[in-house]
Amino acid sequence: MPAFIELEQLYDDHAPALFAFLLNFTRNEADTRDVLQELFIKLARKPDSLANIRDPRAFLLHLAHNLAIDLMRRRGTREKHYEQLAAESENLFAASANPDQQEFRSALTRALGELPADQRAVVHLKLWEGLTFEQIATALDLSANTAASRYRYGLDKLRERLRPLYEEIK
Repeated sequence: MPAFIELEQLYDDHAPALFAFLLNFTRNEADTRDVLQELFIKLARKPDSLANIRDPRAFLLHLAHNLAIDLMRRRGTREKHYEQLAAESENLFAASANPDQQEFRSALTRALGELPADQRAVVHLKLWEGLTFEQIATALDLSANTAASRYRYGLDKLRERLRPLYEEIK
């Protein structure tokens, strides 16, 4: 099978999840598209880089995370950039006809934006991708215990931030 067909299938299978992860991480749609494009260009230039990969999605998430960090480093210090990105509110959830659901989705988007980027990345991979802490650790190049801690701290912050709204619309 030609490499371009394999790459096309890889894109079809994983691009939506990679896009969602990168959008949640970068908080900027243009940056997300740039990183996703850069990732697949790298793979097209070196198609054999996927030859011995057991878990393509984890491998792609790892590459995407590293490329996103590289992008942030190119623009200045990571913390300065994280603060700017967290202040931006990208609409992460589909609109809802129910005003309570729509308000909750907006509040969740804002609350996610307030999380530190390292916690936001772990929360996204756990909740939206359904990855295990071991898979998250591999994708983000950290220990499984660190991934679990970041997830717990992120969830605690989300609960604290969203509890008043949940109580109000319950």
